[in-house]
Amino acid sequence: MRLRSLMFAATTTATALFTLTACGGSDTEQKDDRGTARKGASTVSVRLSDSEYGRILVDQTGRTLYAFTKDKAGVSNCGTACIAVWPALTTRSDPKPGEGTEKLLLAETELTKGVTQVMYNKWPLYYYVGDAVAGDVNGQGVDDEWFVVTADGKLVKKSAG
Repeated sequence: MRLRSLMFAATTTATALFTLTACGGSDTEQKDDRGTARKGASTVSVRLSDSEYGRILVDQTGRTLYAFTKDKAGVSNCGTACIAVWPALTTRSDPKPGEGTEKLLLAETELTKGVTQVMYNKWPLYYYVGDAVAGDVNGQGVDDEWFVVTADGKLVKKSAG
């Protein structure tokens, strides 16, 4: 039991560091706790990429983006424990629409003072800490609440295939 508690604490700490790095407001390149390059706020964009679920939303580095079915009308319902596993896609400036996305579907909602979470078709967007590299879709269908998002802003609620 103690080992499980220690592992949870280590995971939570690493995730918090990832979340803080992803929320960074600098215009310089940063690295998250896995060493993944993250550009500063001026380069946050959402684009489409091919996956086993069809063409889905990813960030500017190709990391898969997810929506949470408990979010309603552009309001995040992902609390502190949730955000530790599902870090928000945040920005300190306007997000840019990338290849295949609709500018009119891209928006923001305030997460904390001065930091906004990127939304697509009123779905706040998140990463999954279980995705190690660009193209991973390990968060798809987790708890039957987390799903990848298509170009029209709909959730893909199906298995790979």
